[in-house]
Amino acid sequence: MTVSKILEGLNKQQQAAVSAGEGPVLVLAGPGSGKTRVLTHRIAYLVEDMDVRAWHIMAVTFTNKAAREMEKRVVHLLGGTGKLDGLSIGTFHAICARILRVEAEFTTRTRDYLIFDTSDQQAVVKQALAELNIDPKRYDPRTMLNYISGAKNELIGPADYPASDYRAEIVRRVYIRYDELLKASNARDFDDLLVHTVQLFLEHPDVLARYQHRYHHILVDEFQDTNMAQYKLVRLLAGERRNLFAVGDPDQSIYAFRGADYRNVQRFRSDYPDTQMILLEQNYRSHQAILDAATGVINQNPGRVQKNLFSERKEGPLLHIKEAYSEDDEAQFVIDTIAELVALDEFNPGDFAVMYRTNAQSRALEDAFLRAGLPYRLVGATRFYARREVKDALAYLRLIHNPDDNVSLARIINVPPRGIGQKTLEDLEGWARHVDLTPPQALQLLADVGEEAPFNARARNALLGFAEQLKSWQDVKDDLSPADLLTAVLKDTGYLAYLDDGSDEGRSRAENVLELITVAQGYEGLSLTTFLEEVSLVSDVDTLGDENPAPSLLTLHSAKGLEFPVVFIVGLEEGIMPHQRSLDDPNQMQEERRLMYVALTRAKERLYLIYAFRRSLYGSSQANMPSRFLYDIPEAVREGALLRKQGQAARDTDLYSQMTSWDRAATAGRARRQRAERPERAPRFKAGTCVWHNKFGEGVVVSTNIRGDMEEVDVLFPGGVGQKTIVADFLAPMDS
Repeated sequence: MTVSKILEGLNKQQQAAVSAGEGPVLVLAGPGSGKTRVLTHRIAYLVEDMDVRAWHIMAVTFTNKAAREMEKRVVHLLGGTGKLDGLSIGTFHAICARILRVEAEFTTRTRDYLIFDTSDQQAVVKQALAELNIDPKRYDPRTMLNYISGAKNELIGPADYPASDYRAEIVRRVYIRYDELLKASNARDFDDLLVHTVQLFLEHPDVLARYQHRYHHILVDEFQDTNMAQYKLVRLLAGERRNLFAVGDPDQSIYAFRGADYRNVQRFRSDYPDTQMILLEQNYRSHQAILDAATGVINQNPGRVQKNLFSERKEGPLLHIKEAYSEDDEAQFVIDTIAELVALDEFNPGDFAVMYRTNAQSRALEDAFLRAGLPYRLVGATRFYARREVKDALAYLRLIHNPDDNVSLARIINVPPRGIGQKTLEDLEGWARHVDLTPPQALQLLADVGEEAPFNARARNALLGFAEQLKSWQDVKDDLSPADLLTAVLKDTGYLAYLDDGSDEGRSRAENVLELITVAQGYEGLSLTTFLEEVSLVSDVDTLGDENPAPSLLTLHSAKGLEFPVVFIVGLEEGIMPHQRSLDDPNQMQEERRLMYVALTRAKERLYLIYAFRRSLYGSSQANMPSRFLYDIPEAVREGALLRKQGQAARDTDLYSQMTSWDRAATAGRARRQRAERPERAPRFKAGTCVWHNKFGEGVVVSTNIRGDMEEVDVLFPGGVGQKTIVADFLAPMDS
C-alpha cells in the first residue's frame, strides 16, 4: 500500500494522528514533539486523502501569528491555494466575531457593533461604579473587570452571578450595569465574542445547524488553554458528526490566571468516551537528560496521562545545579557562564535565555548585565527601571530631592488619586507662571496666599494636603536612608495598596516597587543624591541590546512556545518557585509544577538551575530552602550543589551550618565598597515585640540577630504567611 505523500517525513505517532479517521481525536503532544506539524498535515490530509472540501474545515488557535503560520504551511503542503477556498483558520475571537456579524439579526447588536479593548472596558466599569455610587478605591475597576471576565469564561451571566458574600454582591451589581452599558453602546468585549456565539447557537438551533452543516471537521490547537466558553463552542459546532480533533498538552497548562482550564482535556475524554487518544512523545528539541529531568518534575502531579518523552539524542550535558550566596552572586554566575561559553565559541550571545518566576527578579539580572556592559533583551515585559510603578516611586524621591522638579510633580501629584485632576494641575501651572515660580514652589506658596490663587475649596484642600505631605518628607530626607525614605513615602501615600488590587498583575506591580526598596537598601549610609544618580545612570542605558542578538531575560510564563540552546532558571527556592501563594493550595502547586516543566523543556543543549542561599527581594532578606522541584530531578541527570532532602530539624541544622561557615570572599569586596564598617550595635527589637512590615503586615518578633552591620529579625506573620527573616530597617514597632 502506497503511503500518502502527506505522511512522508512524519514519525509513527505523528502519522497515526494525521491519518486518524473520523470521530473525536485527542492528541496529547509533549513539548517539542511537532504539534503544529501534526495540525497542518492533518488539514492537508483531510483535503488531499479524505476528499474533504476545505470550506468544511475550521481550525482554531490562540494567536493570529499561529493562524498565519498554519495557513502558510498548509498552502506549502498542498502546492498552492487552489484547494483551500473557504478554509477557516483563525483565533477563537476572530471566528466568533465573523459569525456574530453575519448573524446580527439574531442578536441584540447590529452588524456594525464595536469591540471594546481593555482600556474601553475599564472606562465602562468606572462608569458603572460611579452610577452605582460605589467607591472605586475600595473596588478597583481592574479587579471588577477580572471578576466579570472570569464569570464570562465560565458562561455565567450577570443575573446568575453567585452573590455569596458582600463583595460578590458588589461584583454582581457592577456586572449587570456593565452589561447594560455595553448593550447601550452596541458594543462587545472580547469575552462577549465567545459567550454571545455560544448563546446564539443555544437559542437558535437552526443557526447552529447551518454552521454544523458547513463545518464537518473542527481542529483545535493548544486545547489545554481553552476555557469553558471555548470548549462549549467547539462541542456545539462538532455536533452529531463529532469530528473534533484536539491537540494539546495538559502538562503545559500554565494560564489558569487567564481563565484556561486544563480539565477540558479530562472533559473531552468524558464527553467522548470513544475518542482516539494519541500520544506524541518523541521530542525534537532537547536531549534525553533534559527530558528525564522534566519528566521527574511533572510526574509528581496526580491524575495525569503518563507520557514517556524520548529523544534520539541520548547523550548531552548533565543539568548543572548551582548554589549562589545571593541574588547578586546568582546574576554574576549567569554573566560569567555566558561570557565563558561565548569566548569558547560554543554559543552565540542570542543562544541564551535567563528565566525567572516574577518580573521583580529581573532587576538584579539587568543590573548585572549593565554593570558588565553586556547587551540583553527583555522579553514580554518592560525593563525594570522603565516600569510605570518604579518610575512613579522614583519620581517621588526625585521631587523630594529637587523641589523644582516639575516633571516628577506632574507625574505623581495625583498618583494615587488624591482629587487633583488635570484641570487643577493646569491651574497650578498657570498660577505658577503668574507669580514667576515653578509649580512645586507655587504649591508650597499656596498655604501663604489668599483668594488670588485660582482654586476652589476642594482643589485648594487637595493641593494643600499634598504640599504638607511633600514638606514632611523633605524635612527628614537628610536623616533617613534612601530605603527608609522610600518606605515612608509608600506608607504615607498608600501606594502599595493602590497597586495591589488583588489581581496577579497588581501583586506583580507592588512586588516591583518592593524590589526597588531592595535596591535602595544597598545604599545604606549613602545619600539620596548618590542613590538617584546611580539609578539614573542605569536607567539611561536601559535600552542596551535592543538591536543586536543578545541573551533573553523573561518570566517563566513568557517562555511558552519558545526554545533556546542554553537556559538558566534562577530563583529556584521555596516561596519563589514554587511561588509563596501556591504553598498551601494543591491546585496552584500543580500549576507551578507545570510551569517548571515548561521552563525545563525550553532548553535544547544546556540547562543551569540556580538557587540562592540568601535572597533580598521585596524589601526583605531571608534564607530559603532550595525548590522542591530540584529534588524531583533524577540524580543521574544532574550535577552540582544541592542540599540533601531531609526532615525539618535536619534542614535547620544544615541551614545553620551554612550560615556560620559560608565563604563570603566573593561578596565581601562588594559589601566593603557599598558601605563603611559599622561598630557592633545592640538589637532594635526583642522577642515578643509587635512590628509592622509593608508587604506582610503585622507580625510578632520571634528572635533577632546582629550580623556585622545588619540586624536580621525572625518575624511570625499570621494569615498563612508564616515566619520570615527580615532586615530590621524594614520593620516598624506597632506603637511607633
